[in-house]
Amino acid sequence: MSSRRTVSRLTGSLALAALLFAACSPAASSAPPLLTSLGAGGIDALVTAAKAEGGLNTIALPKADWCKYEDLMAGFTAKYGIAINDLNPDGSSQQEVDAIKANKDNKGPQAPDVVDVGLGFGAGGITDGIFTPYKVATWNDIPAAAKDPNGYWYGDYYGVLAFETNTDVQPVVPADWSDLLKPIYHGQIALTGNPVKSNQAISGVWASAFANGGGADNVQPGLDFFKKLNDAGNFVPVIANTATVTGGETPVRITWTYKALSDKDSLAGKTNITVSVPATGRFGGMYIQAISAYAPHPNAARLWMEYIYSDAGQNIWLSGYCNPIRYDAMKTAGTLDAAASAKLPDSVGAFLPTQDQITKATTAIAAGWPTTVGVVVPDK
Repeated sequence: MSSRRTVSRLTGSLALAALLFAACSPAASSAPPLLTSLGAGGIDALVTAAKAEGGLNTIALPKADWCKYEDLMAGFTAKYGIAINDLNPDGSSQQEVDAIKANKDNKGPQAPDVVDVGLGFGAGGITDGIFTPYKVATWNDIPAAAKDPNGYWYGDYYGVLAFETNTDVQPVVPADWSDLLKPIYHGQIALTGNPVKSNQAISGVWASAFANGGGADNVQPGLDFFKKLNDAGNFVPVIANTATVTGGETPVRITWTYKALSDKDSLAGKTNITVSVPATGRFGGMYIQAISAYAPHPNAARLWMEYIYSDAGQNIWLSGYCNPIRYDAMKTAGTLDAAASAKLPDSVGAFLPTQDQITKATTAIAAGWPTTVGVVVPDK
């Protein structure tokens, strides 16, 4: 397929030629930004202003099981003395966006300062006027096609979808999407999210389309595949997480490599986890950062961005098996954690979609799931 993108085993996998994410930038919000980049006072002035605000509200950061966000948040607080209030740790990208909209006039603890959402939510955040622009000091290290040119959103990391299997419950590890239809997986397979709301779950459905005759612009085979999975009784309509995997409720879950590999490490000696990237239908997904236009702590939000896009912040993501967006620049500069990089799995052949493809696929899957698959996955 001419539109197919590939990524190597991270030997320069974040180069612009490999990513080719379309930087789609609708009309900007008319609201004047507070600060679009470090001012004359530099980082010191920003630190002072951020500390005066007294806190930072993040949302849907799942801490230890996702990119080592727990370490990232702890590092930020230790460095700057700013406490973090993480709202709805298990929330979806849509719920993050909804939280900004619901709290436009609320400067209290329920109003997010920053969001970490799927790439498909970038354009809408600009169109809806809920993001405000900011360019971090390391802005030039972020590939041009992985950021909005005006600074309204910017890629932070990406992973590849994989099968996380609790081999204590299910000793036969699936090697490809077609394996999931086998009777041995009856009542065992789940997505990590609601497939009409969650970027990760939607990506799982889309990925299966590639292995079943679909592709970048044809998601229907993915919906058809999950109908077969559900009709066979293999699909479990819950949001899978570490607890459902270890408890045997969903011994096989479809999730990002970094989440599965983090579980494998944290559960070593307790639960045996095997992580397999499917042979076909390999799919990569980038997440993006953005600052709320209604942030109650706007300077702390900008300082958070400076921290997570620093060498220290990017290497924390890498240690959690996430491919940091500044990977190539840091490798060239010699600031990349080489040992952490070597632990990332083979992702050769993974498809990396553009913003426009994500927007269309997200709409099609969210609309098609209820009619084609016909099973509700509760948010909680």
